[in-house]
Amino acid sequence: MDIFKTYKLMGVFFLVLIISSCASWQENYGKLQILPVSHNDVTIQDLINKWDDYHVYYSDRYDGYNVRSPLGIMFDPKNNDTTLVGDRWKKVRNQKDLMEMTKWIYPTTQYEPWLNKVLGPDGRFYGYIYYSYGFVTLKVVDDKTMYVFNLEHPHEEGDGEPQT
Repeated sequence: MDIFKTYKLMGVFFLVLIISSCASWQENYGKLQILPVSHNDVTIQDLINKWDDYHVYYSDRYDGYNVRSPLGIMFDPKNNDTTLVGDRWKKVRNQKDLMEMTKWIYPTTQYEPWLNKVLGPDGRFYGYIYYSYGFVTLKVVDDKTMYVFNLEHPHEEGDGEPQT
C-alpha cells in the first residue's frame, strides 16, 4: 500500500507541475475578444472613419503592396502606450486603400471577417484586428509591445489557390 501512496503523491505532484507550467506559459500570450456586431461600441466603419487615430497594417501572403489580397487588418491606437508589431504586417498607405482592403477580406479568404479587441494576458487593451480565418497568435514582447504572428490563408494547406 505504501507504493500506491507514493505513486499517487507523485501523480498529484506532476499534475500540479503541468498545470502551473501551463499557467505561466499563458502569461506571455495575448488574447482576442470578439466584438459582437449586434451591440458593438466600435465597428469596422468607425475604425475606417477614424483611421488617422491608428497605425493601420494589413497581412497577406504576398510580397509587395496589394489592396486585393488582405487576410486581415490590424489597428494600433496612436494615443496609448502600447504597440502592436509583426514581421509581415504592412503599413496601409491611405484611407481609400483601407476601405478597399476591408471589402477584399471575404473574397480572399471565403470567410466573413469579424472585429476583435487585442488584449494582453492581464486584459490590457492593445488595439483591434479585423480578420476572417484561423488562429491569431499574440505574444507579449515586453510590458508595452505585443507581437502579432502572421495570419494564415485558408487555402495554404490544400493544393494551392481556391477553385473558382
